[in-house]
Order: sequence, then C-alpha cells, then structure tokens
Amino acid sequence: MTLLKILRTVGLSMALLLAATTNSAHHEELPKFNVTALAGNLLMLQGKGGNLALLSGAQGLVLVDNDYQKMSTALEAALADYGGAEKLAYIINTHWHGDHTGGNLALGQYASIVAHDNVRERLLSAQEIQLFKMKSDPYPAIAVPSITYKKAMTLHINDEKVELVHFVGGHTDGDSVVFFKSANVVHTGDHFFNGFFPFVDVDSGGNVVKMAENMKLLLVMIDDDTKIIPGHGPLANKADLTAFVEMLEGTTAEVKAKKDKGLGLEEIQQQGLSDNWQAWTGGILSADVWISIVYSSL
Repeated sequence: MTLLKILRTVGLSMALLLAATTNSAHHEELPKFNVTALAGNLLMLQGKGGNLALLSGAQGLVLVDNDYQKMSTALEAALADYGGAEKLAYIINTHWHGDHTGGNLALGQYASIVAHDNVRERLLSAQEIQLFKMKSDPYPAIAVPSITYKKAMTLHINDEKVELVHFVGGHTDGDSVVFFKSANVVHTGDHFFNGFFPFVDVDSGGNVVKMAENMKLLLVMIDDDTKIIPGHGPLANKADLTAFVEMLEGTTAEVKAKKDKGLGLEEIQQQGLSDNWQAWTGGILSADVWISIVYSSL
C-alpha cells in the first residue's frame, strides 16, 4: 500500500471514529425521563426539574407536574409508552414554578389542568424567582389550570382515588399534596426535598416554619409503607420525611436562637449551622442561602 493510500485510510478511519464519538455524545445529551414503578399502574418519572407521577389506565392518564418546557419533547416520548399525550385526562400542578408547570404549554391542549386557585392566578401573570434570576411571562389560556380548588378535591379515575389537599403557606401560596389512596403513594410537590435543603419561595407565600408544620401533619396521615414522591430527590419513605422535618425544625431553631440574641443575617451566616446538618448541603442550596431563607421566614 502506498503512503498516500495509508494516509487516506487512516484519515477515513479517524473521521468515522470522530463521527461515531460525536453521535454517541449527542445521544447521551438528549433529555430523557427515568421511570420507577411504584404500585399497580402508578409510576414516578424523573427528568431535569421536579419529579412527576403518572397514573395510567383505560380512563386515561393522570400526570402530576410536567417539568421544564424544554423537557416536553422527552416527556411526550415517555408518555408514548402508556398511550401517548392524547390519552391525558388530567394534569395536576402541585404549584406554579416552571420546573413543575413548563409542560403545560405543550400538553395543555390534551387535558384539563388541575391546581389550587392561587396557581391559576400566578400563571396568568408575570412571575419572578429572584434567587435564581428566573422570570416567567403569563401563560396562555391553554396552559393555565381550568379546574381549581380552595381546600381539597378528589378525582376518581382508573380505580384510583386521587385526593388533592392544599397545604397552606409551606413552599408557596398554592401548594397541593396529592394522595393516591389505593396505591398508598403521596406526591408532596416541593414541600419535601429528599436529602438536601429545599428552596422555599418566601416571596410567593412560602415559609420554612409552616413547611415544617405541614410535613409534620403529613407524617400523621401516612404509614411506614407509604411511598413518597418528593418534589426533588429520590423516592422516599416515612423515615426520610421524618429526617427532613427534623432538619427543618433543627436548623430553624439554630437560626432563631442566634437571631433572638440580636445577630443579623450576615453574622449568623458567618457562624454557620452546626455540623448536624452538613449532609444536607449537597443539593441546590448552600448553607448560607438556606440560613437566609430561614431568617426571612422568621
């Protein structure tokens, strides 16, 4: 083989290898949802934003939350395995944040959107989360909840009793906790981040103290066999939620004690939290940011 042919062969091989590598990397970057079977025809889906629940059956699909808008194509692909987006009967929004309602824009054409009264009001107007420098424009009518409630409501579908309960003033002013009674599964929305400090939207009516009270109430409403879908983090159980409540109460007590002594926010941040809560710093919030949220809640 001549030198020219060798160079051409090597060049072609490198080009093919580069193309294969590039295509492989491209496919790895495509968004997708991980699916976890829970009980019967109930699933948990995890993408980029908040966790989702999906109930399937002959009467149609019930979807709790729907991730960021940019995940809608991947979500429709995931739904295809259970009849497709066209089979959606209800979409439940646990609160207004875009990592839980972004899919309304693509999926609202297929289903009735259900949420607390305040979620509809917030999605009809411009919103902002200053901490993350995120702004959202008003949603179009097709992407806004058309069925709303004030305190509680129930859906009966696919041999399942789906109860929505408004837990007041924990994460936002429009939080729903969703109970799948037959399956013994609960979707908490962002009232519960499993294993790390939660974002509490104080500017939207959230409060750390109230979140702790609400989740203590939830602990009374579930049992050791209940499967808990947190707003963020892995599938949980009652022990995980108990640890979360202990963290909320423990860190709040530490910040309050320092504040009662006359310390300002920056001074409390400089002193920090005790080592008891170090394991909770592995999420989206640093200890300093969490202290500021607790401080604002007090």
